[in-house]
Amino acid sequence: VQLQASGGGLVQPGGSLRLSCAASGLTFSGRVLAWFRQAPGKEREFVAVISQGGGQTIYADSVKGRFTISRDNAKNAVYLQMSRLTFADTAVYYCGARQSSVWHVATVTSANKYNHWGQGTLVTVSS
Repeated sequence: VQLQASGGGLVQPGGSLRLSCAASGLTFSGRVLAWFRQAPGKEREFVAVISQGGGQTIYADSVKGRFTISRDNAKNAVYLQMSRLTFADTAVYYCGARQSSVWHVATVTSANKYNHWGQGTLVTVSS
């Protein structure tokens, strides 16, 4: 099982990036998928999550209105469109997949409830 995150890079404040996460050896269909991030010296924090069918999403307050999570089950992929990036968005971004499709807010926003992780992709916001 491998989750491959990509799309990170260096961007100026106010810029945009689109992260992608694709899986091999694992089917995304039927699973809750999420993005978390970890800044240097900080714990991994929740960013966004999407339900198995894509009809429900939750965002961290810090990214609400700027980031959009989406998924394409046919392509076995999940995406994070990020806009109006700020210095505070600098972090390694990880995609995660849960074993189940159960949608409970406290569960799906908790990193330790995810069974599979990608290797992370670095987003650096700098002028």
